[in-house]
Amino acid sequence: MSRAHYSIFSVLREALRGHTGWGPAWRDADPEARYDVVIVGGGGHGLATAYYLAKSYGPLRIAVIEKGWIGGGNVGRNTTIVRSNYLLPGNIPFYELSMKLWEGLEQELNYNAMVSQRGVLNLYHSDGQRDAFARRGNAMRLHGVDAELLDRAAVRRMVPFLDFENARFPIHGGLLQRRGGTVRHDAVAWGYARAASSLGVDIIQNCEVQGFRRIGDRVVGVETSRGFIGADKIGLAVAGSSSRVAAMVGLRLPIESHVLQAFVTEAIKPFVDGVVTFGAGHFYVSQSDKGGLVFGGDLDGYNSYAQRGNLPVVEDVCEGAMALMPRIGRVRLLRHWGGIMDMSMDGSPIIDRTPLSGLYLNAGWCYGGFKATPASGVTFAHLIARDEPHPVARAYRLNRFSTGHAVDEKGMGPHPNLH
Repeated sequence: MSRAHYSIFSVLREALRGHTGWGPAWRDADPEARYDVVIVGGGGHGLATAYYLAKSYGPLRIAVIEKGWIGGGNVGRNTTIVRSNYLLPGNIPFYELSMKLWEGLEQELNYNAMVSQRGVLNLYHSDGQRDAFARRGNAMRLHGVDAELLDRAAVRRMVPFLDFENARFPIHGGLLQRRGGTVRHDAVAWGYARAASSLGVDIIQNCEVQGFRRIGDRVVGVETSRGFIGADKIGLAVAGSSSRVAAMVGLRLPIESHVLQAFVTEAIKPFVDGVVTFGAGHFYVSQSDKGGLVFGGDLDGYNSYAQRGNLPVVEDVCEGAMALMPRIGRVRLLRHWGGIMDMSMDGSPIIDRTPLSGLYLNAGWCYGGFKATPASGVTFAHLIARDEPHPVARAYRLNRFSTGHAVDEKGMGPHPNLH
């Protein structure tokens, strides 16, 4: 399927003829009997993997199978934040690669993903927290990543609407990454789907995995609701459903699934320019192009596969919002929803081969899944094609939990719900 080139001229042309000339953005394919590679999961990571496989390692017969519709999972249920402000050497190169890919994504895909690099500001509220942020900022700069440590006055000039006078947790300053920001989440899924389809990838929706077919220790295909699909290689990129899908082939993963809620308010005039995070609680906020304040906080704290949360976390998140910016109390909450987080034992992802030949795993993204989408696609495609880890993803091996090489960014130990 050839893809039409989007431009200001194509938009004007279609406007003059009543927008009757737009074709489907991607081909809704029927499954074939066999493929070289099958990617299970039609979210951002699965679609990005298929795109980079087709682009860099083709020609290959590739299929992406999705149990629902494209954009209906976590890729369309997050708070859209992108950043690379990490501390540990196992994480910084990976997320910085992702940030660089975000910066050129719209041109590469010829799709408006609304990449908005308006800055991510992490507030600190104590001397100890300041020192921790200084350490993180120095680690970032040693890896060539932008970071600025701001004092109270500089923060106040940037975000004067925060509570600087009567706050229970006084704002002392913040760590700023100016290249961070937000990206339109569903546009990322659509853009990668369109680009992958144009390279010959079959995108198969409403195709639920029901099992796997094995010959000894080799996986040779997928049993689906639309029949058996054979494959030389199979990649799993199913986020919060990773444990359930892996169990179908007899694998037990070091992952727990938890609900993470997100919220959006009614539309208001431009108010929050960038992304602001509360250092004395788990609360982060930005403003969408439609004017709604988009924010979130902690996990619900119990294992669940439900895409909805409970009221205690709603209360906790709103308390964090009020502590940071009391005027938000005058804004009405429009809706909230939940995504299923695949929480690993150290808070960092897994991109690796499994013990079964022909089966590859992309999971354990915790809070970092959306921001990692482009780099996840590049590195997972490299792993599947070359059978070796990409250089920036070497720390994300599955066996690190048994060898003692955990990548514990927050220092919380083997407690998935705390990462």
